Amino acid sequence: MALKRPKGPAGMLVVLEHDSKILRGNPLDDPHVRKLAVWLPPQYDGTRRRFPVLYDLVGFTGSGLAHTNWKPFGDNVPERAARLIHEEKMGPAIFVFPDCFTALGGNQYVNSSAIGRYADYLTREIIPFVDREFRTLAAREHRGCFGKSSGGYGAIVHGMKHAEHWGAIADHSGDAYFDFVYWHDWPNTLDELARHRVPPRKAGAYDARRESGRRGLAEGLDDGRIARFLAKVWKKEKLSGAEGHCLMNLAMAATYDPDPRAPNGFRVPFNLESGEALERRWQKWRAHDPINLVAKYRRNLVSLRGIYIDCGWRDQYHIHYGARILSKRLAAAGIRHRYEEFDDDHSDIDYRMDVSLPFLYRALKT
Repeated sequence: MALKRPKGPAGMLVVLEHDSKILRGNPLDDPHVRKLAVWLPPQYDGTRRRFPVLYDLVGFTGSGLAHTNWKPFGDNVPERAARLIHEEKMGPAIFVFPDCFTALGGNQYVNSSAIGRYADYLTREIIPFVDREFRTLAAREHRGCFGKSSGGYGAIVHGMKHAEHWGAIADHSGDAYFDFVYWHDWPNTLDELARHRVPPRKAGAYDARRESGRRGLAEGLDDGRIARFLAKVWKKEKLSGAEGHCLMNLAMAATYDPDPRAPNGFRVPFNLESGEALERRWQKWRAHDPINLVAKYRRNLVSLRGIYIDCGWRDQYHIHYGARILSKRLAAAGIRHRYEEFDDDHSDIDYRMDVSLPFLYRALKT
């Protein structure tokens, strides 16, 4: 437990409103006018100096503004940045907190026809907007992004696919090795969706062949239960743990296997009735797995000034195995990076930013 005794000047948090053309008319009808928080270091006032910029990509169910909220025993991100600067562990930088929340609980910071163009939102709208409004060092060599979980996935994937915008990235416990991270939780998701099956199950004889073959289930299509589940949870303010994880898996399906012709705009990788894995659909997911993208995007990764990855070796989603494979494949491809592990799980690990933020600043300051 840490005591809330901030040292040094706090800097200034500015909250702006941004009207996005890219998010206007998105498939989930999520707001296209969003709050954008920007933290300015204490050194920003009284000078014409320009600063490196770090973008915080929050995890699933999060929003950028959430990382600026007061925390009882630890630092929020602006407080952490101010402390690290005061302690001279890093120099002054501007921090940006975009809002990429969706009706599916979030997204993976990529473009999806089922969710919206969130990669474009960040790179084509938010970055130019921030560079116009603030005294940034407006070049990719001085701009980085970092995040945890879905945000960590966003950071490493942006480093792979959008290196023209980013000079360095930090990936905390980012989704990787989907065969471990997602696969094992799908039986629970199928059980939750079965609550919304029509007609409801009745005890007695069950024709497994007929039931699993109806309504496109063998092609990863919804027979109506997903739509009914979403209609239910969208009316609630409090989700159960099972509902939250089910929503997360559906958000991943909408990210990795969107299909405008499918019900709800996406397909799922399992037969909703029999639970059989649908190999063709699962390959769509694996094509988005960072461990399978290293060779394809080697040139972009090599161009980055810094790549930082870490994960707790007790991660309850088993992401440490994916992080190890990712580090192994980066090393095999000759891509310089820093990989660390620590004795913790997936939850409440913001303290790891004490390592990653100085790393990013050093990579971007020159």
